[in-house]
Amino acid sequence: MKTMTCQDLGGPCDLVHRGETADDIIKAQDQHLKDVVSRGDEAHVPAREEMKGRWRHPIKSMGWYNDVKKRFAELPEK
Repeated sequence: MKTMTCQDLGGPCDLVHRGETADDIIKAQDQHLKDVVSRGDEAHVPAREEMKGRWRHPIKSMGWYNDVKKRFAELPEK
């Protein structure tokens, strides 16, 4: 199990996401952004818009995805 924060993934807060894979972490971040923005958290709106853009244009966003996977792989197990 490894951890990354919302901030590590481009968001504004220090909420910790835990997962076995980088994809687990990315999905947790996506859900976190959906949840907090739906509750009116304006600070997370830019990160949410960026994430939505990545889901819509996955080929274009491969740089961000590969960077997250690389950073995840370098993290120690917790």
